[in-house]
Amino acid sequence: MEAPHVGVDPFGPTARGIDERDGTGDALRAAGPVVQVDAPAGGRVWIVTDEDLARQVLGDPRIVKDPALAPPSWDRRTAGLERTAAEQPSLTTLDGPEHARLRRAHVPLLTGKRIRGQSERVHALARELLHGSPPEVDLAADFTTRYPITVLLDLPGVPLDHVDRAAAACRLMFGADPADQGAAIAALVELGAAGRGGLSDELRERVPPGTTADEVNYHLFALIFAGQLTTDASLGFVLARALVDRETPVDELVRQSLRSHPPAPFTLWRFTATEVEVGGVRLPARAPVLVDIETVNAHAHGPDLAFGAGPHFCVGARLAQLELRAAVTVLRADFPDARLAIPYADLRQHGIGGIQGRRLTALPVRLHG
Repeated sequence: MEAPHVGVDPFGPTARGIDERDGTGDALRAAGPVVQVDAPAGGRVWIVTDEDLARQVLGDPRIVKDPALAPPSWDRRTAGLERTAAEQPSLTTLDGPEHARLRRAHVPLLTGKRIRGQSERVHALARELLHGSPPEVDLAADFTTRYPITVLLDLPGVPLDHVDRAAAACRLMFGADPADQGAAIAALVELGAAGRGGLSDELRERVPPGTTADEVNYHLFALIFAGQLTTDASLGFVLARALVDRETPVDELVRQSLRSHPPAPFTLWRFTATEVEVGGVRLPARAPVLVDIETVNAHAHGPDLAFGAGPHFCVGARLAQLELRAAVTVLRADFPDARLAIPYADLRQHGIGGIQGRRLTALPVRLHG
């Protein structure tokens, strides 16, 4: 059976209210559990909108992350592809046993116990940054970027006098200019290499034998940037919700916000290594596959897919959740009279297109009521 083709563009730039849905995801879901749409880099992409099939896809070893399996006609920059696993081995490009070995080097650094041990420090960084804000502040203009990048430099021992440079690089990464993105990656790789002690040294000791120094530096960059991308995209939505809801417990508020506003609307690209059947639909080899996380979460009965599932489940999920909880906890405890400076319904979200996340355009807040 062939998946239906849906004539909508789920990858274009977006601009809408904080909780508005543009109907694209609903149109995809209405067309079937697996549908085809036109890919930004040409050809078709298969999108999964069903919860059970999404978990199947995310755990299927025949559906891989290596960009070497992307359609040959695709332009890497247009599609937003990383370099291939052979060119740049990483958690987001490797598959199978090689991915498992590299993941085993990362997971011990970010266990629940290790992250709980960082809780006091993460709360202190959130407190320091919020108390350093003016009484009336747009938290989306600086805090949502500066806070997670500060945490992510602090953990691997990168001196915090590099925060300004790192924050500027992260903002470049959110733009659409490939040249800017390349410069940002180079800057963040250099900063990752500056890490000494703590997580940096542990990762250097744990990586598989034969890993080069350049590859370790890239792994450190990936931890910093992936963690930044995840938390930055979610933080504005979590704080906005916290400012209008003082009653919901912090853990539940964060969970609800991640379900409705996941860090990215889609998974990263996956490709079929061979012909694969998904939900009765036959996908050819080298077919690009995405899971529509936002749509699946809106209808899911089980745990949300905000951080993925299967072998590539986000290794930094616990850290991201701690950062979100800490920001809400400090805001509630230290700024009990804080209020939005505009009605909640007037807050707007935007995305630059592709499979990247969405953010609030602004989050104006009166910290002292």
